[in-house]
Amino acid sequence: MKKVFFPVVVISMLFLTGSIYAQQSPDSLLSQATVEDCIRYALAHQPVLKQSQLDEEITERTIKSKLADWYPQVNLDYNIQHYLELPTSFFQNQPTKIGVTNSSAALFSLNQNLFSRDLLLASNTARDVRKQVRQNSTRNRIDVISDVSKGYYDVLLTKKQIEVLDEDVVRLERSLKDAYNQYQSGVVDKIDYKRATISLNNTRAQRKGAQEQLTAKIEYLKQLMGYPTGGSELSLVYDTTEVTSQLAADTAIMVDYKSRIEYQLLQTQQTLLKADLQYNKWSFLPSLSAFINYSFAYQHNEFAKLYDHNYPNSLLGLKLSLPIFQGSKRIHNIRQAELQLKRIDWDFITLKNQINTQYTAAMAVYRSNLNDYTVLKENLEVAKDVYNMVQLQYKAGVKTYLDVIISETDLRSAQLNYFNAMYQVLSSKIDLQKALGTLTANY
Repeated sequence: MKKVFFPVVVISMLFLTGSIYAQQSPDSLLSQATVEDCIRYALAHQPVLKQSQLDEEITERTIKSKLADWYPQVNLDYNIQHYLELPTSFFQNQPTKIGVTNSSAALFSLNQNLFSRDLLLASNTARDVRKQVRQNSTRNRIDVISDVSKGYYDVLLTKKQIEVLDEDVVRLERSLKDAYNQYQSGVVDKIDYKRATISLNNTRAQRKGAQEQLTAKIEYLKQLMGYPTGGSELSLVYDTTEVTSQLAADTAIMVDYKSRIEYQLLQTQQTLLKADLQYNKWSFLPSLSAFINYSFAYQHNEFAKLYDHNYPNSLLGLKLSLPIFQGSKRIHNIRQAELQLKRIDWDFITLKNQINTQYTAAMAVYRSNLNDYTVLKENLEVAKDVYNMVQLQYKAGVKTYLDVIISETDLRSAQLNYFNAMYQVLSSKIDLQKALGTLTANY
């Protein structure tokens, strides 16, 4: 019975371990990844976004730390001391030792801030500081979405290029076989056969280069996503029809500066600068606090009896602090804050000009790429028809093999240019959305 029970337990543990691992692996790996899957994964795992989340938490703790000074501050100071020689004082011109050899004291103090410009600044700017760090996170999310989308489409482009070259290799191998058979039959000389060999070798070399580029581009996409390295597979899936349907963009939309996260960040910065100006103006106001102190005092010449008797004292009061003159420092600080607030107005003008330039350039590039895509799509259809006709005419003896090679080269170029144009449209569309401020961080 024991011999049967032990293998059963071991097998059960192996199955349980495998089940646990299977439950954990989907969170770290993507078996079939669309562009949306890659973006969602990046938003959950990208180190930059993880740092942004930590920045938000750090900012929240910093705000709470500063606001904590509004609460009562309770402190304890304790000391114990022993006189090696008692102090001397003169009474009626006679030196006299005063005091006791041993003493100890414990002071409890409670301080409550009633008015402080530092605390007012922390209270008034807490909301805007939180907004600023969230906006920084949003900007990072938008950048990640843009970069991952472009990286994904770049990988798709290379995959399509490899597919085109694979098809071209098949065609050239077939052509090489036909040319070789005709050469063996004595119909043509070996020039056609040699030309076919050269074209095939060139295409194979081009395909090898594209395969190496694909490996590098997939690794770069993993980096953008925060995907685990070390041989972890990333299998991309796509539908050409769906990708093609994503090419169109509304070119009638006009740029709205306020929709750009950079503009929103600048507005928040302006609000914080206004608060800083007010903070410097408050420097002419006093700081006010209330306090209560209670002290335990112990004294005795014998150390063993030091804590036998307590001679306490206590007090309460208000403390008002008002700097009277600081060499015009406060006036200079106010003027500096006013100039910084004035300077940011020019930042708005500069940013608007930059946004307008980005929008104009992005729209021009998108329209140009879309036009290229339309033209190259038509060229592809023409190249296919030409290749098919030349193939038939070559087999019928009407066309030379040089015409076949030219038509094959034209077809390959048309296919590669078509898919390259498709990627360029998708990439420029992302840049256009980013310039318009319509590429949101919500995904």
